Amino acid sequence: MDDAGIAPARHRLTVRDYHRMADAGIFGEDDRIELIDGDLIDMAPIGPGHASVVNRLTQAFVLACAGRAIVSIQNPVALDDTSEPQPDVVISRLRDDFYATGHPGPADILLLVEVADSSLRFDRTVKLPLYARAGVGEVWIVSLVHRVVDAYRGPAGDGYGGVTKHQRGEEVALVLAPETIVRLDLMFG
Repeated sequence: MDDAGIAPARHRLTVRDYHRMADAGIFGEDDRIELIDGDLIDMAPIGPGHASVVNRLTQAFVLACAGRAIVSIQNPVALDDTSEPQPDVVISRLRDDFYATGHPGPADILLLVEVADSSLRFDRTVKLPLYARAGVGEVWIVSLVHRVVDAYRGPAGDGYGGVTKHQRGEEVALVLAPETIVRLDLMFG
């Protein structure tokens, strides 16, 4: 707020604005930006540990989901008019066009995964409530620091009705695709 007690107005972007900016060349091809609740957010650089876990998850999910679902890595999801995040991994319902006509939305998503080291707080306090409000049925936050997976299920308002913590030595199955199982020992290496 300024001295008069009036907060400056924010200009919130829509997904349409965001795409028009990209089409106009405002963002460079190496810019790592996502639209979260109308704000442009710089994404943290991906370190080797983060990349390794994403690669391990990719391999596990591609093998487990072949012919039954689509595994997407660091691609956008369409949540609403003001949010188009780029989660680390998304497993979405199988579609013949592989989402050529639009990014997967909450009803398409079987699982959304955020791998976090420096972004852990942001993922928990900003992105997780965003995913819950949009109705994403299952979200995993993989903490590289703590070597655990928090599995959030049953979106309700700004949160999730259920959360379970999983660590090395355990296996985790997707709720919406229970035949898809990930061994955490393989994920963390």
